[in-house]
Amino acid sequence: MRVALFITCLVDLMRPEIAESSVTLLESAGCTVEVPMSQTCCGQPGFNSGDTAAARDLARKFLAEFEGFEYVVVPSGSCGGMIRHHYPTLFADDPDLRRRIDDLSARTWELTAFLHDVLKLKQLPGRFEGAVTYHDSCSGLRELGVQAQPRALLALNPSIRLTEMKDARACCGFGGTFSVKYGDISSAIVDEKIDRIRASGAPCVVLGDLGCMLNIEGRLRRTGDTTTRVLHVAQVLAGDVGGAD
Repeated sequence: MRVALFITCLVDLMRPEIAESSVTLLESAGCTVEVPMSQTCCGQPGFNSGDTAAARDLARKFLAEFEGFEYVVVPSGSCGGMIRHHYPTLFADDPDLRRRIDDLSARTWELTAFLHDVLKLKQLPGRFEGAVTYHDSCSGLRELGVQAQPRALLALNPSIRLTEMKDARACCGFGGTFSVKYGDISSAIVDEKIDRIRASGAPCVVLGDLGCMLNIEGRLRRTGDTTTRVLHVAQVLAGDVGGAD
């Protein structure tokens, strides 16, 4: 199976090790993974801010770079949601391009959904030991239905103890440009999320979107918490980090 990895611009700039873990997981499942080096942004920031023209340009670029692959995998629910659900709306006035976009969007998957729903992964390539709690990122949950898949994959490792926090589905307050436009509201939301993480008793919170990851981790560190770990689910599943305890 020939799979293209869309790294996402945020992972590329801030946490490239997430992309490396994603490659490890896909290759361990028997995929041939390719990473188009000209890839950049999916266009989500512009789209969310009303710059439809820029989003269309980036969607066309994505189409040119990824159309030839059997599947496209994204370690981000928000970018995956942009491609699968919002790309088609950008080309309602161009039937030929819309057809190609629809076809590619249908072959684009969030990482854990692809591993669980398409590849039916039964064994993880790495080891991770310890207790974790899981945060459901909004876009992956609401736009792609990603909730059971990461938990099922974590359960493949008997050394991982998943301790659910209260209201795991509640927003962390990031929301991309929302956290910039409404900083006070965003801070209040993430403070509630951190209270729930701490109440779970788990020393590590795991999630599937880097935006949420940086938001939660940043708030933890600014409030003096230097011990609670914040990890992308790809890192935990690939065993590319130490244990949580």
